[in-house]
Amino acid sequence: MSAPKVAENMLWGGRFTQGLDPLMVQYNESLPYDRIFWKQDIAGSIAFARANTKTGILSAHEFAEIERGFKQIAEEWSTNTFIVKENDEDIHTANERRLSEIIGKEIGGKLHTGRSRNEQVATDMRLWLRDELRKVEGWLCDLIKVSTARAEAEIEYIMPGYTHLQKAQPVRWSHWLLSHATAFASELQRLREVIRRVNKCPLGTGALAGNPFHIDREGMAKELGFEGLLYNSMNAVADRDFAMETMQWGSSFMLKISRWAEDLIIYSSLEFGFVRLSDAYSTGSSLMPQKKNADSLELLRGKAGRAFGQMAGLMVTIKGLPTTYNKDLQESVEPLLDHIKTLGDSIQIATGVLSTLTTIPEKMTAALAPEMLATEIADYLVRKGVPFREGHHISGRVVALGEKHGVSMDMLSLEQLKTVDARFDDDVQACLDYERAVELKDAVGGTSKRAVLEQTSVLKELL
Repeated sequence: MSAPKVAENMLWGGRFTQGLDPLMVQYNESLPYDRIFWKQDIAGSIAFARANTKTGILSAHEFAEIERGFKQIAEEWSTNTFIVKENDEDIHTANERRLSEIIGKEIGGKLHTGRSRNEQVATDMRLWLRDELRKVEGWLCDLIKVSTARAEAEIEYIMPGYTHLQKAQPVRWSHWLLSHATAFASELQRLREVIRRVNKCPLGTGALAGNPFHIDREGMAKELGFEGLLYNSMNAVADRDFAMETMQWGSSFMLKISRWAEDLIIYSSLEFGFVRLSDAYSTGSSLMPQKKNADSLELLRGKAGRAFGQMAGLMVTIKGLPTTYNKDLQESVEPLLDHIKTLGDSIQIATGVLSTLTTIPEKMTAALAPEMLATEIADYLVRKGVPFREGHHISGRVVALGEKHGVSMDMLSLEQLKTVDARFDDDVQACLDYERAVELKDAVGGTSKRAVLEQTSVLKELL
């Protein structure tokens, strides 16, 4: 085993004399993944330094030097020329070490006055997550826009609607599209609420007890674009609800996109053939040349489980922690980064799938079955004054009569129908029209053209 590392150059190293086990150094460091926060860490540090010019901790010259140093560091990160050194255990340590190299330790050493990495990491995570969730919001809006555009363009297509995966009633293809778009819209509303809660400022709360130098927390929050403060310092550094709630939201969304994907996997199968995926979102079989697999949709369905696991893992990590900050909270970063990437990629893939797939309306029409109009028969009788329960029973007997004679319901003659109930008349034939059936569902939320276009209007207004 190699010799322990000396901790003297680390932010906390003065108390320690024996150094660290090299494996412990590797086990402890987070820079390999939290380096993604370099921009947020620099912005938070500049805001903190600016606020400390007002408290007298820093002079105007010292602040100018700190700002100059951080501009150089930002350039190094953005051009991938930042050189990581041995004791750079996290993004905060790396940036502060480099700052002192550029402007000198005498000024660089003043930056951390009254500040803790506990508040830094919470600030960095919130800033990064806020900006990433705003990107996710934009991608989700795009998915809903594509859904509404296709719903309007393909409003004439009629397909079977299913319950229990059994053909139930005819609906418009557009209505199916909007059933999922409406679910995505609910997630959009929830996401906007999550962003507001993420966008609260913990900077200026110290390690846990607060800042002793009367720092202007409101000023720092405003500079960083936060919408308000976290008002208890102990809670501010220990809270990971913002990460947990993001993952809860992400899991809820992935559940919905998984069900959407499952529908399209079924509809794209040879047995259904309602849609055909673009080659850009499909793969073939290494053995069977005729296969066109919906891998994009299967991956969407599979990655939902990944998202659920990240959410559950973080909740289990947090549930037993004592107040306030504990190193266990470092485990909130990696799953959050992957969770956001999974979400963003999934939404963009789903949008690509939906915008490029081909609909096959003749297959949808061919899948319609007269028995799906049994409810229309019951409704026909209701319009003649028959109680619905009785009409439902009579309609069921009509279906049974067709089965008895080995024909579909629409092949029964009026005379045969009258053997079931004498109130059937010539106008009963109108009930066997799929277009009429969907157009009768005209109440708000229904599958008629008017109701479908009303739904697209509501979604557009939300966007």
